Parts: sequence; C-alpha cells; structure tokens
Amino acid sequence: MSANEERLQKVIAHSGITSRRKAEKLIEQGRVKVNGTTVTTLGFKVTKDDKIEVDHVPITKEKPVYYLIYKPRGVISSVKDDKGRKVVTDLIPHIDERVYPVGRLDYDTSGLILLTNDGELAQLLMHPSHQIDKVYIAKLEGVPTKTALSQLKKGIQSNGERLKAVNVIIQSVDQQKQTSIVEVTLHEGKNRQVRRMFESINLPVQKLKRERYGFLNLNGLQSGDYRELTPHEVKQLRAEALKNK
Repeated sequence: MSANEERLQKVIAHSGITSRRKAEKLIEQGRVKVNGTTVTTLGFKVTKDDKIEVDHVPITKEKPVYYLIYKPRGVISSVKDDKGRKVVTDLIPHIDERVYPVGRLDYDTSGLILLTNDGELAQLLMHPSHQIDKVYIAKLEGVPTKTALSQLKKGIQSNGERLKAVNVIIQSVDQQKQTSIVEVTLHEGKNRQVRRMFESINLPVQKLKRERYGFLNLNGLQSGDYRELTPHEVKQLRAEALKNK
C-alpha cells in the first residue's frame, strides 16, 4: 500500500460517521461509492483525491479529535435525543467536527466519558475483550457484606445477562444512615450495569459517578467541563486498548 493510500473502511471511520466495523458492513451492502462507482471490496484503497459517498452523501475526512468530558447527571450520552433533553455534545458546542460518545453513561450517572470522531479507536475501546478499566464510585443504601462483594466479582445473572465486576472495594460506611461508598471496577459497559448489580443484592444505588477510564481521570475538571486529550494520551489509550487484543 502506498503511503498516500488508505483502506476505504478506515477513511470512512475517520470521517466520523461510523466505526470501522460498521463501515465494512456499509461497503459489503453496496452503500459506498468511490468516484461514482459502487465498491464492495473491503481491501479497496483510496487516496485523498478520491470522492467517497455513503448512501449518496459525500464524506469529508475530518481531523481526528478526542475530548474528555465530565458529564453531569441529567445529560444523555448521545448526539441527539427525541425528547429534547440535553446531550453530551451540547457540552462542547464550539467544535466543528462530528463527535460521538465512546460507550454510554446513564442519564442519572455522572463522570468521565470520551467523545471522538475516530471510529476505529472508539470500537477498540468499547470491546470488552480489550479490558479497559472503568472505575465507578457508588453511594449505596445499605452496606454490602464480604459475601455479597465476592458474589459480584464472580458474576451475577440479570435479565439473561451475566454481569461481573473486576473488583469491588468499600471505601467508607455511615453506620448512622446505613449507607456506604463503594469503588467498582468494570471491563464491560452493559446498560445500567453497576445499578443492576447492586439491585441484585438488594442495595440500591443512590448516586453513581465514573471517576476513571483506563489511566484517564477527572482531575482539574468540574461537572460539565471538558478538555482535549493530548497526542500522548491518545497514543497511550490506543496502546492500552491493543495490549489485550
């Protein structure tokens, strides 16, 4: 492959409209044209001068951008919401690129979420086999026993899914209010996973915050703030995702 050529699915992913895996499906489905000709070959190579269309809409190759956001509670982890609620992209209104969240945080969950237009990296980070640590702090109604914590690390069944924590640590206990603060580390990111896990052992979550994603944290940020990742952080994040591939 020439230094000026790239695989078609990679260029589509870098345009910010989808991940590389979904771009491959678009190509196989005959929904991609290069210079007016439909292309269905995954290994097809293009240059910066080629005109690429997906579903008859021309794409432009955006510069990849990477943002870390401290999502407040009451914000949707999406680029749009049919109910008109605030979404994470509303928190960074002054950028030109079409970014989207890497994974999700529940409406009532605050904390660290990444936004990017790099579909290839997003796909890597979201795949559970790559074992990126996601660290949450949960305030619980009640205090978990050692047996209950062990059960969460072994895995529990919830609505036909197996939910498992990598680690669970009690940080503090308020005996008077009968509440506790617990740190939970996950590799998965299933819908409402932390809340469902604690509900299964009859300890409802009062508050939930994601404090860390891999090596990234919220240091220096207030709720609603964001910052751009440094080139070194992006490189390190990609390496962390690939180490267990």
